[in-house]
Amino acid sequence: MIPSTYFIHPEDEKALAAMKAVPGFDALMKKIMELFYEKYLHGVNMGSNMRLSDAQDPRGYYRRVKRICGRLGLDCPEVYLETNPFPNAYTYGDTRVCMVLTSGLFDYLTDDEIDSVIAHECGHILCHHVLYHTMARTLLTGLSNFMKALAAPLVYPLYYWYRKSELSADRVATLLCGADSVARTQLRLAGGPKALAGEVDVDEWVKQAEEYENIRSGSVWDKFLQMLAVMNQDHPFAAVRVREARKWSQTEGFRIVSGLLDGRIAICPECHQVVEPGWAFCRHCGHRL
Repeated sequence: MIPSTYFIHPEDEKALAAMKAVPGFDALMKKIMELFYEKYLHGVNMGSNMRLSDAQDPRGYYRRVKRICGRLGLDCPEVYLETNPFPNAYTYGDTRVCMVLTSGLFDYLTDDEIDSVIAHECGHILCHHVLYHTMARTLLTGLSNFMKALAAPLVYPLYYWYRKSELSADRVATLLCGADSVARTQLRLAGGPKALAGEVDVDEWVKQAEEYENIRSGSVWDKFLQMLAVMNQDHPFAAVRVREARKWSQTEGFRIVSGLLDGRIAICPECHQVVEPGWAFCRHCGHRL
């Protein structure tokens, strides 16, 4: 398994560390998950959705998830198919991780775009986001508007981290499927369904993403307005995700993690630094290779 340190977005890492630093926060969330939410959600999925498996695998949906998990060195989570025309996927749990795919995902996206979405969800598992995502959804959907106002010091940092965590998961989708696939997937979800596949220009969409970056990084007033636009959202705008994925695909970090994935580059099992062929010991930490 490739360590998440090679692809986690730095703003995700920083925001998550700040939440973990709250005394007792981590232990409390794990206990709530263990005693209540994980069991609750497992029952809901078993009672209302179709569990996919080797024996229950319409159109090879389950094999698709297993293949992507195998490339990343992940154990395959429980996988459920939910009848929902909205194209979506989400992952829940801590000790018992489950991935839910909606039927709209398969109606709306092409095969490589579906792979991009599944790889994104696997990215959340690799980055250990799932516990905090589940907790965030529970808090953010379960609180009344009045309670959200009282809990603002927790709610807004939680939203902020949630948005940044999506950028890390997009990096895994970029790694497995390419930045162009991530761009096309976000284009589909932003308003370019499969029915319009031959009529929309992905290059124009990428250009739009760059123009939006100029807006959100422009004047102080523009920055404030765009911050206001997303502060109650758990995902970044599609244009931001496109630009971040493409930017990362051109970095040395992307080159290294791509090499790790296909075996061209090796890392020390102790310190996770890149090692050269022929080294008997890691020259970073001294570990025997």
